[in-house]
Amino acid sequence: MHEASLSKALLEAVLKSAAEAGAKRVRHVRGFVAETETLNAESLKLHFVALAQGTAAEAAALDLSVTHVRARCEQCATVYLPEAHVLMCPRCDSTNASLLDQVGVGVTSIDIDDDSSASEPTRSPG
Repeated sequence: MHEASLSKALLEAVLKSAAEAGAKRVRHVRGFVAETETLNAESLKLHFVALAQGTAAEAAALDLSVTHVRARCEQCATVYLPEAHVLMCPRCDSTNASLLDQVGVGVTSIDIDDDSSASEPTRSPG
């Protein structure tokens, strides 16, 4: 299941950041899911909660926002939002495009027990 592996990668990134900051407990995790991901955000959250049991993140709230991913056509330089995971330019119909925004799932910040934030973004494969 895609959500389980991504949840595990998210949790590992959170725990690594928390450990580097000397935190004993993570209160809040903020992250993103690119709209290009074919997953269920609720399922991702449920897996995260289950995997976090017994860790510094077991009581952490997880807030994920869906981010738009823009593409640029390599033929005509049009910037557009791909539809249904198809990188077809709406202007010239080329499928040769580059993604301009972050894809996958990632952590943007965490709040730890002393209310300081480990804010270095971490991206997991997606």
